[in-house]
Amino acid sequence: MDEFSRLSLHVPEPAVRPGDLPDFSNVKIPKAGSVPRPDVDVDPEEIRDLAYSIIRVLNREGEAVGPWAGFLSDEELLTGLRHMMLLRAFDARMLMAQRQGKTSFYMQHLGEEAVSCAFRKALRKGDMNFPTYRQAGLLIADDYPMVEMMNQIFSNELDPCHGRQLPVMYTSKEHGFFTISGNLATQYVQAVGWAMASAIKNDTRIAAGWIGDGSTAESDFHSALVFASTYKAPVILNIVNNQWAISTFQGIARGGSGTFAARGLGFGIPALRVDGNDYLAVYAVARWAAERARLNLGPTLIEYVTYRVGAHSTSDDPSAYRPKTESEAWPLGDPVLRLKKHLILRGAWSEERHAQAEAEIMDEVIQAQKEAERHGTLHAGGRPSVRDIFEGVYAEMPPHIRRQRQKAGY
Repeated sequence: MDEFSRLSLHVPEPAVRPGDLPDFSNVKIPKAGSVPRPDVDVDPEEIRDLAYSIIRVLNREGEAVGPWAGFLSDEELLTGLRHMMLLRAFDARMLMAQRQGKTSFYMQHLGEEAVSCAFRKALRKGDMNFPTYRQAGLLIADDYPMVEMMNQIFSNELDPCHGRQLPVMYTSKEHGFFTISGNLATQYVQAVGWAMASAIKNDTRIAAGWIGDGSTAESDFHSALVFASTYKAPVILNIVNNQWAISTFQGIARGGSGTFAARGLGFGIPALRVDGNDYLAVYAVARWAAERARLNLGPTLIEYVTYRVGAHSTSDDPSAYRPKTESEAWPLGDPVLRLKKHLILRGAWSEERHAQAEAEIMDEVIQAQKEAERHGTLHAGGRPSVRDIFEGVYAEMPPHIRRQRQKAGY
């Protein structure tokens, strides 16, 4: 009988472990301004290389260079800087609140502020985002009240979700923010479906789906690409590649080869990679993709190359699976500091004004927190009423619930 070689299973392994030296040699960073900006109606086959490069605008000196630069004024950039600083201060206070037992759970955006804050500015009122839990910048950049966000985090008596969602899982139809799902990949298929419905109704609104690098391994991700490409849905499909899933390095979802953006190529979807820590680059790419969608040219897949500086959540300890100094070695820098440097170089900002803005913004966040904390928890003892549980759940109130409500005085 012939002998056959035994089979073995390949399990991807991270390049470094806790205690090792950080290594980002696998992140190939092109020179800022070197990636061309194609016409929005370009054939996806002609820009396949953009799925393997990284679009950058800000160089190491803080200058904006190349064909993706020049779309934002100083005033717009200052607004963007403030939004990122506001999100960072908000994060700091809510993380502290969780440590103090004022909320059960929180998830930071540290290091990823440019992705959502800049993207929101490329959209119009009425466009709809289907976000994950690390895109609160979409609300911040659309001037959604911080107190409302905190009410939801604290699940107090003014919580817009009435205690029906986990902390940080906001929702606001008015601000184009579809409620967050803990099953992250489901947001992708819902975004495509919403965009298809908008097109069927001959509306003018587009959609944006959001997913993390880890969740691209879910089947919903691939289903969304099938429908988006087949029907040329007016949707922007965003992948936030922050290098780590909950406690798993990106190689598990990526398979150890290629890029996340490249997955769009097999579906005929134009795919781009962008420096997620470059506010100007994120805005320029988002604007390009939004224009494609509005011109009925179909979907665009965007991979934002960034880094999750903090833990996955307050329930996570990243020191258990990655080097403690890894965030300091991240080669694309800090999005807030990079935009600050650019504005100082342009003469539109200064170190003194930045320090003053930090103090003013932190005071604004603290005042909002005090306002939210005045409203306590959802109910004394943490138990919701019959009304809170069933209101808005049934199309027609069941008789026994109606009797309970009447007995309780509702």
